[in-house]
Amino acid sequence: MKSHSNDVVTWADDPAHFTKPGRRDFLRVGVLGALGLTLGDFLRMKEVRADQKFYESKEGRAKGVIQIVLPGGMAHQESWDPKPEAPLEYRGPFGVAKTALRGVVFNENFGNLAKIADKMTVIRSIAGKEADHGRASYAMYTGYRKSPAIEHPSLGAVVSHELGPKNNLPPYVAVPNATEYGGTGYLGSQFGPFGIGSDPGRSGYQVKDLMLPPGVDDYRFYKRQRIREVVDTHFRQIATKAEALSAMDEFYQRAYAMISSPAAREAFDISKESGSTKDKYGQNEAGMRLLLARRLVEAGVRFVTVSYGGWDHHAGIENAMRRQGPTLDQAVAGLISDLDDRGLLDSTMVLVTSEFGRTPKINATAGRDHYPRVYSIAAAGGGLQCGLVYGSSNSTASEPEENPVRIEDVLTTVYQQIGINADKELMAPGARPIEIIDGGEVIKDLVS
Repeated sequence: MKSHSNDVVTWADDPAHFTKPGRRDFLRVGVLGALGLTLGDFLRMKEVRADQKFYESKEGRAKGVIQIVLPGGMAHQESWDPKPEAPLEYRGPFGVAKTALRGVVFNENFGNLAKIADKMTVIRSIAGKEADHGRASYAMYTGYRKSPAIEHPSLGAVVSHELGPKNNLPPYVAVPNATEYGGTGYLGSQFGPFGIGSDPGRSGYQVKDLMLPPGVDDYRFYKRQRIREVVDTHFRQIATKAEALSAMDEFYQRAYAMISSPAAREAFDISKESGSTKDKYGQNEAGMRLLLARRLVEAGVRFVTVSYGGWDHHAGIENAMRRQGPTLDQAVAGLISDLDDRGLLDSTMVLVTSEFGRTPKINATAGRDHYPRVYSIAAAGGGLQCGLVYGSSNSTASEPEENPVRIEDVLTTVYQQIGINADKELMAPGARPIEIIDGGEVIKDLVS
């Protein structure tokens, strides 16, 4: 066997040291998760676009965004906009938690967030148009109504397209996986999310795309730079066309170079966090997903979506909210407080978004049904006003009463804080220019 010098050790030089990776092992290294971006796509994007000075937008005040998505549509009455003075059939089964803001209350299940409401922005007057889960989700992600003619890119995909990667990390990451409407639309798959493919809130969490195959240890990986031999040998055994191997060869070499970055690998490793920090977020799915999101934006990921829970409470809303609400409350409060303690809150925007609200009256099965006409969004950081409740709903939470807000206005404001002009036209298939957001306006009162 050759000595440890600057020469390259091939598989044949040291066959005992290496275990040949199988197809499953190779995919663990080279694929970025279901519905997500391959490392080859990511690196191809990085090479071509950087050379062409493609990224025209500049970073704004928000260097990173964490969008917390609540599938199913969380009730505004049971979260940010309770109505304690309304009749029982409207106000629901819960009491309230007094916040750090005079005269403002949250639902009793959000007591931790109530204590730090002076660090938050809550919009209580979102006026939606869609009562269907898919159509409402599409609008939340893109700022557009769903159309059979064209698919629009999500917020994260636009950020990826306009600002590109930083610190050798993907610009857009989905925790734990990409969702149906969080994709790239007409922009192309290379701007899609890196789906981590594993839940950081469950035992055995590993980001499969950053794992090395059995038998390839860090010493060999870093010191011998022999990944090309591993990849080439593997593909020569399974590929039937030589051109397929040569087409992937260069980009997968770069993909493995990214995997070898200690900083990139460490960003995904929540085992580096102390027990006290994990306890602050909650050692559960919600807490660990948001803790990972904080590590990612701190390391340089520009946009992270975190999906948590199921909030489609047509029946039994009391038990469902008692089970899910406090967990979400602790995790989001832990995230905001942790970002603030680290001096990152002003440069990191946190968004808690819902598909729509729920019906004003409790229904016959002790739940609430879909209701788009008014609902709430919570946010913090990224240059937004602290301690602001913007807009209001009426006494039964059934209509906007003051300062109605459209979802396209919310997204336009978010884009401004990121450093992207939402009026900019991007090229869709057929060379058709389409604005990132059509007709959205910045909500000036939200911006500090």
